[in-house]
Amino acid sequence: MTYTIVPPQKILNPQLEIAGGHALSGEIRVSGAKNSALVLMAACLLTRDPIRLRNIPPLTDITAMGEILAALGVQVIRQGEAIELNGDHINQSTAPYELVNSLRASFFCIGPLLARTGMAKMPLPGGCQIGSRPVVEHVKGLKALGAQVTIDHGVVTAVVPGQGHRLRGGRIHLDCPSVGATETLMMAAALADGETTIDNAAQEPEVVDLAGLLIAMGARVRGAGTQTITIVGVDRLHGTDYAVIPDRIEAGTYLLAAAITRSHLRVAPVIPEHLGAVITKLEEAGCRIENDGIGLTLRADHVRAVDLRTQPFPGFPTDLQAPFMSLLATAEGTSVITENIFENRLQHVAELQRMGASIRMKGNTAFVEGVSRLSGAPVQGTDLRASAAMVLAGLAAEGITTVQGLEYLDRGYADLEGKLNGAGAAIRRTSAS
Repeated sequence: MTYTIVPPQKILNPQLEIAGGHALSGEIRVSGAKNSALVLMAACLLTRDPIRLRNIPPLTDITAMGEILAALGVQVIRQGEAIELNGDHINQSTAPYELVNSLRASFFCIGPLLARTGMAKMPLPGGCQIGSRPVVEHVKGLKALGAQVTIDHGVVTAVVPGQGHRLRGGRIHLDCPSVGATETLMMAAALADGETTIDNAAQEPEVVDLAGLLIAMGARVRGAGTQTITIVGVDRLHGTDYAVIPDRIEAGTYLLAAAITRSHLRVAPVIPEHLGAVITKLEEAGCRIENDGIGLTLRADHVRAVDLRTQPFPGFPTDLQAPFMSLLATAEGTSVITENIFENRLQHVAELQRMGASIRMKGNTAFVEGVSRLSGAPVQGTDLRASAAMVLAGLAAEGITTVQGLEYLDRGYADLEGKLNGAGAAIRRTSAS
């Protein structure tokens, strides 16, 4: 078993020191999509053949998923922005608790592991503490495919009864369009006997990317990107070479960085259709955006208030709610932001208030009255996207902002400070005293 991967720069108790007030210019390159790469890595469990994935970002979450797959017996070799996964010698059906507990996406492994081996045991997952994200939809769907599923002492055990240990196709209706459940069940159904239909499926681009990989491996999938996905199971899947889509959330974060600094910046590569709701809101706020099909160029001179509500794709993404709030804290007028996806995803409000933002809360709604300036302050990132929001606020603030909680930031942004510094920002990663 081989496992090599390069983690982000190691500094004891790291923090970012941001000197605000610097305009951005030029171009920032977008890495591969973290949320897509993680599930595509899990799909290697469906075949004995090697899978080569390109455009893989160097993130701590990718490192963690590699460690989980290695613990299951997968050979994992990282070479630059590519990763090769060989699941020919899977020797475990149980993922280690200490690894799974740090990465929610690890639960994706239950679907392909069950389909391939007839048994899977996965501890209930961890990750960012942004609210309740139950696995009930995953469990219900696996049962519809013929699995026997039990949850005991924090461990989900799924078994395919009978000879052959093969799942059978079925009809699944998701009570909510869960991305994770949709992806887990797509992978499980790819090797099932017969046809599976997933109704009220998630429509996110990452779901479409998974379908692309599965099809490249020989699966029969149609309807990905719509509310109904149909999978006709096959006897086996083969290896392939596949490139991960650009990260739409990272791209959106850099567009917001340009907007909050009132700058002129190109962000590429981008699939513009993946950012439709974000582009609409930025333009509504007064930003000018040029789309050349490969990248987006944003110009911002004046930003005005807008209202937004987070929704499943193609609505406004919850992952950009916190960064967008940083922008609106500097806009002219009062914005109303409603978080409809995760109940605990407004923890960044208190940190923005430390920087002088004028925000009033009522339940899952924030009323953001734009101020003429933010002031640098010590702040704490409480989850991945809240950490990004603090960095954006620091770019626009007067004075020095120090951002702690980089264990969250490094889970989803590859060399964030390096990319922003290359465009004119002044950010330094140091050890907190």
